[in-house]
This record gives sequence, structure tokens and C-alpha cells, in this order.
Amino acid sequence: MTARRTQAERTAATRAALVAAARPLFAARGFAGVGTDELASAAGVTRGALYHQFGGKEGLFEAVVQAVHGDVVDRLASALGTGPQLDEGPGQPVPADLGSVIDAWLEVCTDDEVLQIALLEAPTALGWWRSREIARGNGMDLAAAVVQRIIDAGGVPAQPVWPLTHVLVAALEEGALMVARAEDRVAAAAEVRTALRTILDALLRT
Repeated sequence: MTARRTQAERTAATRAALVAAARPLFAARGFAGVGTDELASAAGVTRGALYHQFGGKEGLFEAVVQAVHGDVVDRLASALGTGPQLDEGPGQPVPADLGSVIDAWLEVCTDDEVLQIALLEAPTALGWWRSREIARGNGMDLAAAVVQRIIDAGGVPAQPVWPLTHVLVAALEEGALMVARAEDRVAAAAEVRTALRTILDALLRT
């Protein structure tokens, strides 16, 4: 006999189904273009279940944004060959240079789902500050770990890691937003890559 699922397991399954169903819908039509009835139907649950789990469409959308940013961090960590924490100990791989960070970031940010949900829709639907909190809350540890290891390897002058990390992340985010809004994203990504590498080359020469 199959064991009955606990309430916590049912809740987790319902939330996961709603997030999984909502991601492609929000990516295709944006936050305003999808209704709660369609979201619930796509997940195979009732509209009441959506409101019970997330309080409404905005709560579900925020969960989707969190999931997308989590995937971005995983993809960046995989591409860079590094983990998200600063205290993992010696022997961790270090990216060859900050240029590899730029390349990995821009590759991830040309993904249609990342562009639409995380970069274009989130600031409008959740507000600029909340969307930035989610983005930086998910990725700042990874970014700081990469910067710290590059400092340790002598790639940039020794300095406090967090101010440099915040400044570099701000530049990466603005570059990604420029790519997101461009008609020709491939050309825009190439231009942004050149601009960011110019900044980093100047940093490395100091």
C-alpha cells in the first residue's frame, strides 16, 4: 500500500507545481498577461489553492523570480567551477580572470526566461527595490566568493571584498538590462562585453 503523503509534502508539491507551471507562462506573456485561473489550471490545482499557497498572483510571481535567480546562480557556479560560499577552504578553483565572469553572466542573461522574468518583469511587478533584493540575495555570496578568490590569486589588488563585489555586480546588472532591452541582443551583448572588459582591464592595471 502506498503511504499517504503528509500535509507538508502535499503543500510542497502544490507549490512546486504552481511555480513550474507559471514559469513558462510568465516568460511568454509577462506578469500582466497571465491570469490566476490560467495559472491554477496549468498547475492542475484550484484557484483557491493558488491563493492559499501564495496569497495571489504577485506572491506566485515572486516565487518564480526566486526560482529563476536560483537557477542563474547554479548555472554561473557551474560555468565558473566554484561554490557560493567564502569559507569553503583552500584548494577551490579560481576563474582565470574576471573576464570569465563577464562571459558566463552574459551567456546566462541572454536566456529568454531570465531576460523576461528576472530582468524585465520583476522590477515592474514587484517594484525595483524588491526585485534587486531578490537578485542580490541569491547571487551576492557567489559573486563575493569569486572576487575573493581572484584577489587571493593576485588578479586584482588586495582590498575589502564586499565594496568591490557590489560595484562589479552593479555594472553586470546594468549591462544585462541593456542587453534585455536591445532589439539586437547578440550585438548588444558583444558591446556590453567590450565595455565591461575595458573597465576590468583598467582595474587590473591599478
